[in-house]
Amino acid sequence: MFSKAINLSNVKSRCKIPAALLLTAAMAIVQPAMATIVQFQTVLGDFSVNLYDKTTPKTVENFLTYVKAGSYTNTVIHRSVPGFVEQGGGYKYVTKFPLVSIPQNAAVVNEPVYSNKRGTIAMAKLSGKPNSATNEWFFNLVDNSKSLDISSGGSGGYTVFGEVTGNGMAIIDAMAALNIFNVDPTNGLTSFPLKNYTAADGTNNVAITDKNLVLILGIVVLDGSPDTAANLTPVKNTLINEPVDTGSGGGGGGSMGWISLFALLGLAIIKRSRR
Repeated sequence: MFSKAINLSNVKSRCKIPAALLLTAAMAIVQPAMATIVQFQTVLGDFSVNLYDKTTPKTVENFLTYVKAGSYTNTVIHRSVPGFVEQGGGYKYVTKFPLVSIPQNAAVVNEPVYSNKRGTIAMAKLSGKPNSATNEWFFNLVDNSKSLDISSGGSGGYTVFGEVTGNGMAIIDAMAALNIFNVDPTNGLTSFPLKNYTAADGTNNVAITDKNLVLILGIVVLDGSPDTAANLTPVKNTLINEPVDTGSGGGGGGSMGWISLFALLGLAIIKRSRR
């Protein structure tokens, strides 16, 4: 479907510091895994995320390992579910479709200390496997505590490891407002956000270019102090040991299978255009 090659080599670095100096600074900051403020540099704007390295140390260390390796450079937001989450960290776009999967390190232990409230970042993982998170993460667009904090389906709750600060959620909300398309159902990319691309474009098989992708150009460390989260008040996860609601009153608190962050959506969303 997408045959036109897309060259991302013209995406220039925003930083003019010499490469050798950058490498030295990055090693000095990131190696101890103490960085708590990172900046997401995206095509829709930059925003900061404050990490909880003292209360979710394994998860933050895991995330920073990918940051240090440059694994998130030129990656895409590959799943957008308005009223739920924006997900990324799993795929790069390298000149053409299909997307290239980011190599995964060993899975990290689950640390479900905080609640999946709006504006938090959490780790995606396999349904029914609490300690299966690797490189994918998601931003909570709304309060998802009733569905993602609990241990339903053997998930063990989803680990929140930081929160968006400043006006960052305005940028993430703009991502959630984009049209979504079924670009690669084989790999589960059935809710893929695209900008400047319409339902008519999809129907007419208009080639997707880098101008249409929600690119994460990079994630960099802004502040390496482990105490930058001291003035934040994240909400504790108090539902982690709650029993699963198996009643017939709806799908909000039941099995996690349908909302697993690695699973396919229950319905194939095809070329949905938002007005």
